Amino acid sequence: MKIWLNGGLQEIETARVSVFDHGLTVGDGVFETMKAVDGEPFALTRHLDRLTRSARGLGLPAPDLDEVRRACAAVLEANPMPLGRLRVTYTGGHGPLGSDRGEQGPTLVVALGESARRPDSTAVITVPWTRNERGALTGLKTTSYAENVVALSRAREHGASEALFGNTVGQLCEGTGSNVFVVLDGEIHTPPLASGCLAGVTRALAIEWTGAKETDLPLDVLDRAEEIFLTSTLRDVQAVHRVDDRELPGGPGPVTAKAMRTFEERSGDDLDP
Repeated sequence: MKIWLNGGLQEIETARVSVFDHGLTVGDGVFETMKAVDGEPFALTRHLDRLTRSARGLGLPAPDLDEVRRACAAVLEANPMPLGRLRVTYTGGHGPLGSDRGEQGPTLVVALGESARRPDSTAVITVPWTRNERGALTGLKTTSYAENVVALSRAREHGASEALFGNTVGQLCEGTGSNVFVVLDGEIHTPPLASGCLAGVTRALAIEWTGAKETDLPLDVLDRAEEIFLTSTLRDVQAVHRVDDRELPGGPGPVTAKAMRTFEERSGDDLDP
C-alpha cells in the first residue's frame, strides 16, 4: 500500500510525519474524504473546493490543488480496488507544542483504504451534546474530530451506525459524519447551513437532485418524520429504520427510495458533478 506524503508516493510502512506536526499536537488541519469507484474519485472538484474553504477558514495557506489532484491520481493508480475511501489530509505542519504555528509549511497526506457498499438502511441515535452553530470551526471540515469519536462510540454501543446532534438552540443539525434529511407531508427537508451543519458534498447534490428544502427543524422532528435518511460520501443516500427507540419501516420509504435511485443514476452519469 502506498500513500502520498509531501510531494511523492511512499510505502505506508515507512512514511513518517513529525511527532511535532500541528495536526497531531493540536488538531490543526483539514481533510476531505471521497468515494473512489474503480480508481476514479467522485465529485473531486467539489471536495477540493471545500478543502480550500476549510483551509482558509482555519487560517492555513490555500493548498496547491494541482498537487492534490496529482496525489489523488497517483495513490489511486498505485492501489487498485473496486471501492475505496480516498482521504486528503492537510495540516499546519511542523510546529511548536502550543497553538502557535511553525514556519516549515503545511503537511499534505493522501491515502486510500478499501470500503464496502453501505446497507440500504441503518439505525441512529441522538446524543445529549450540541453542535455550536456560532463556533470558530463551524462549517469547516477540520481534523478536530474527538467530539465525533465520542458520539459515534455511543452510537455503536446502542447498535447504531450514526449519532445525530442538535445545536445550541435545540434545532436538528447533523450526524458525526453525515447530513440528515426528513420527510414531512411527502416533502424532503434538511437543516440549513446556519444550523451549524457541515456543507456536505453529497448533501448539496441531494438537494439539487431531489428538490429538498433547507428548513429550520426542531430536534423532535425525528419523533414525527414520515421518513428519515442520511447522506455522506460513503453512504450516498441511506434510509434510517430506527431513531433511538422509534422504529420506522424496515426498508426505505417511497420518498427515500426515489432519492436513492435518483442519486445513484445521476452520480453514475457524471463522476465530477
